[in-house]
Amino acid sequence: MKNTFLSDMKSRGFLNQCTDLNSLEKITSKGSIKAYIGFDCTAPSLHVGSLMQIMILRLLQKHGHQPIVLLGGGTTLIGDPSGKDSTRKILKHKDIKKNILSIKKIFEKLLHTKNKKTKPIYVDNYSWLSKLKYIDFLRNIGKHFTINKMLTFDSVKLRLQREQSLSYMEFNYMILQSYDFYQLFTKHGCVLQMGGSDQWGNIVNGVELIRRTSQKETFGITTPLITLSSGAKMGKTEKGAVWLDRKLFSPYDYWQFWRNVSDQDVRKFLKYFTEIELEELNPKIDNETDVNKLKILLANEATTILHGSKAAIESAETANETFVKGGLGKNIPEKKITKKVMLQGIKIIDLIFQNGLTQSKSEARRILKNKGIRVNDLVVSDENKIVNIEDISNNQIKISVGKKTHIKVKVI
Repeated sequence: MKNTFLSDMKSRGFLNQCTDLNSLEKITSKGSIKAYIGFDCTAPSLHVGSLMQIMILRLLQKHGHQPIVLLGGGTTLIGDPSGKDSTRKILKHKDIKKNILSIKKIFEKLLHTKNKKTKPIYVDNYSWLSKLKYIDFLRNIGKHFTINKMLTFDSVKLRLQREQSLSYMEFNYMILQSYDFYQLFTKHGCVLQMGGSDQWGNIVNGVELIRRTSQKETFGITTPLITLSSGAKMGKTEKGAVWLDRKLFSPYDYWQFWRNVSDQDVRKFLKYFTEIELEELNPKIDNETDVNKLKILLANEATTILHGSKAAIESAETANETFVKGGLGKNIPEKKITKKVMLQGIKIIDLIFQNGLTQSKSEARRILKNKGIRVNDLVVSDENKIVNIEDISNNQIKISVGKKTHIKVKVI
C-alpha cells in the first residue's frame, strides 16, 4: 500500500479486519469517501476506551475523507449486547439527549472543523429509528436477516453459552445498527463503517443489508480491542473511568494516566494515541532505552490532543514539582475543606475516603499499614491520626496515597 488512510491504519496497528481490503484501498486512493463510527450515549462523556475510534476519525480527516459521527440516541435506548454479560440499564430519552449534547462538545474539540470537505457530520439515529413502523420494518428490513446467522455472532452466542439472559430487545440491536448503515448510505453516501472487533458481526450485517436492498458495495473495518498488559479493560482504572471530559477527569489526572501506563503498553500506545509521524516515532520507540522518557512523551502528546498544549505543559510541570521536588504543582487536583472542620479535626482515613482517593475505608487502612499514606510528605503510621489546623501550611495540606496519587486540600 502507498501512504493512504488504510496504509496508515495498518502501520499504526489500527487495522484488524476488513470486508474487502483491496476494493476499499482502490476507492480511498481515488478520492474522498464518507465513513462512520457509532457511539452509544450512556454517560455524559466518553472515556478513553473510545479514544482509538476517535483517533481513527482524525486519521480519516488527515487523508481527506469525511467522518460521520453517529450519536446513538435511538440505539442507546436499547443497549448494545456486544461484550456485555447482562442487560444495560435503560436510560430515559431526555437523559440520553443531555448526554449527546455533552459528548458532542468533546468531538468538537477533537475533530477538525475548518475544512468543509472533511468537517464531521453529526447524526442522531433517533431521527429515523423513532419513526419506524414495526410491520413495515419487519417486511422490508427484517426479511434480510436469518435467526440462524444471528445466533452465530459473538454478541449473542457468548451470552447464550454462559446461560445469561438476552432480551429480545437486545437481540434486535444488530438489525438496528445495520439499518443505521443503510440510512447513512442512503442519506449521506456513506460507504464505510468502522468499529471495534466486537462489532464485526453488526458491521458485516450492515454491508450485506445494503448489498441486498441497493445492490451496492459498501465496506466494514474493525480495530483490535485494547486491553492493558495487566488484563484490565482500556479506560478503566482503580479510581474508575478515565473520562475525556475535563469536568469528570482533570487534565492532570489524564496526563498521569498516560504517564503511568505499563512498560509493555507504552510503545504501542505511542502509535495509537499520538500523531507523531511514524518516520520520527519508530526510531524513538526502537532506540530509546529509558522507558520513562517514552511515557512522558506519550503523556504530553495525548494530553495535548485532548486538552491542549498548555494543559500538557502544566501537568508535566506539576508532576515534576510533586514527584521530583516534593512540592505542590499548581495543576495538582485540589479539594476544599472548611476551616470549621479543620478546627474540629478529621481522621486521616475519613479524609482520604471522602475525597475519593480510595474506594473504601478498608482500602485506605490497608495502604496506611503498608506506609503508603503521607501528610505533607510525612508517612502516617497511626490510622487514628487526626488531621487538623496544625497540619496546614500556606493554607493547604498535601495528601499522598501511594507513589502516584496526590491532592492538595485547600482550607476555605
